Amino acid sequence: MSDTPVESTEIDEQSTEQLEDQIEENGVENESEATTNTDEAIDPELEEMKRRYKEMEEETKKLNELQNSVDSNGFGDQEEIDARSVYVGNVEYTSTQEDILAYFQSCGTVNRITILNDKTTGHPKGCCYVEFVDRESVQNALVLNDTTFNNRQIKVTAKRTNLPAYMRGGRGGRGRARGARGVRGGRGFRGYGGRPVYHPYS
Repeated sequence: MSDTPVESTEIDEQSTEQLEDQIEENGVENESEATTNTDEAIDPELEEMKRRYKEMEEETKKLNELQNSVDSNGFGDQEEIDARSVYVGNVEYTSTQEDILAYFQSCGTVNRITILNDKTTGHPKGCCYVEFVDRESVQNALVLNDTTFNNRQIKVTAKRTNLPAYMRGGRGGRGRARGARGVRGGRGFRGYGGRPVYHPYS
């Protein structure tokens, strides 16, 4: 009778050890499953970050290519020239390059003077560009704004760089605006007999 309890105790101890082993195994499996689920949840976020980073790289590459294209076409040099130039408006029509040179040479060394002419008539438009050797001369020239040159009050402003239409981004809108003005301007056109031509859609 005394041996029976001992055997029962040994069996209980073995069962307890097996149960503990199963709990540990289940714990390890649950941890592995939790880690796998976490990785699956993180993967989409990583993919989204990678996609955005790739898009940023492509945009940067496009901008660099555009900048290289601008430099190769000489617009970079044009910007540097314009930074040394001023626009002069309301210039008296009979003014010559020598007259303009004499008026602006006190501002600094003048490299070039360009008098703008009307493409149709070839007559001066009453404005010009004065290009200096250095940028500091531009500030001196701006002081002459609203001064009197050849009995006319001139306007002196810093010259702006004229970029191509594809870089300005507004080519389409400008084209439509010009077309609209052309229709309205057509009312002054003289047809047969010197009578104005009627435009029903103007």
